[in-house]
Amino acid sequence: MHKITILNGNEFIYKPDNSKILEDGSFTWKAPSNIALVKYWGKRDVQLPQNPSISFTLSSCFTETTLEFKKREEPAEVSKPDGSTDFEQTLIQKVFKWDLFLDGERKPEFNKKMGGFMTRIGKLVSFISDYDFIIKTHNSFPHSSGIASSASGMAALALCIMSMEKALNPLMSDDFFYQKASLLARLGSGSAARSIKGELVVWGEHSEIKESTDLYGVEFPHNVHENFKNYQDTILLVDKGEKVVSSTVGHNLMHGHPFAEKRFEQANDNLSKLSEILQNGDLKAFVNLVESEALTLHAMMMTSNPYFILMKPNTLQIIDSIWKFREQTGSNVCFTLDAGANVHVLFPEKEKELVNDFITRELVQFCQKNEYICDSVGLGAKQM
Repeated sequence: MHKITILNGNEFIYKPDNSKILEDGSFTWKAPSNIALVKYWGKRDVQLPQNPSISFTLSSCFTETTLEFKKREEPAEVSKPDGSTDFEQTLIQKVFKWDLFLDGERKPEFNKKMGGFMTRIGKLVSFISDYDFIIKTHNSFPHSSGIASSASGMAALALCIMSMEKALNPLMSDDFFYQKASLLARLGSGSAARSIKGELVVWGEHSEIKESTDLYGVEFPHNVHENFKNYQDTILLVDKGEKVVSSTVGHNLMHGHPFAEKRFEQANDNLSKLSEILQNGDLKAFVNLVESEALTLHAMMMTSNPYFILMKPNTLQIIDSIWKFREQTGSNVCFTLDAGANVHVLFPEKEKELVNDFITRELVQFCQKNEYICDSVGLGAKQM
């Protein structure tokens, strides 16, 4: 199938086909969360990464979103209302009209984030200003559990919008569909670019990853060793509270960070190393690199200004227990972290019985209310 080389993203701007009419309807997509192995931390305008990253797409942790749409009878009115104290948000919600429901409950507190997303994608999918939307969304994992719901949520919504564009342009190729879906998702949440495809997705330009780009995620292009097939991820919910530091604030801490440039170089080098590891099946090297990446992410936050410690005492207890278990048994179990206290325990499928016993016997006690989620690598988003 024809591959698209994108230099600046202008090739993705929607071009109307006046012969196609879409009055109303709905689309539903299920998109997975993902866990980065090589982390991206730091971005530049607009939602572009300072370094490439690679992630496992998950299977059981997903967002399912239905986008209902109806064409407007009248164009949007955009005149400034008298006495408006929030003109920008009012304007956005007149140009782009939506109601958002999470698990059946209207969520006006998401309007600011949604407005920013709609504004960013407006040029690329200009048809969205012609419709009123109802967005109904559901996460398979607990809200505020520290799993990247923004990634799966924005990916699912982007895919629904692309299904609308596909209906307006039926000749669209599959490559174009998924590339643009990843691009749109990225404009809502950077890591959402990696929640479209699976099993392994690279986001960010890298000299050794064919067709990689900062604009959207691409599937890892090399053959993956059997050791990494159906890899397991058990997520230990140490802290289910809201994020101490938002992703936007966290990434902005890299501007002027004294170690930023060296970190970006390190991430590029680590992606090269991990590419070889995924192909040759070296589990010991995988453990070392993935854990180092996780700790480096938190080290960058601890050495920024302002500085943050997002790990909790129980996070450190879990890490220490994993290290001791690995030394005693020779297991290839390891951990990784996102920008929070929760721990992703990664291990090969062949060690499932051994590691699951270890988790229930020793690690669950460090989880909030003993809660954890068993997951594994998945194949990407699916239309329902």
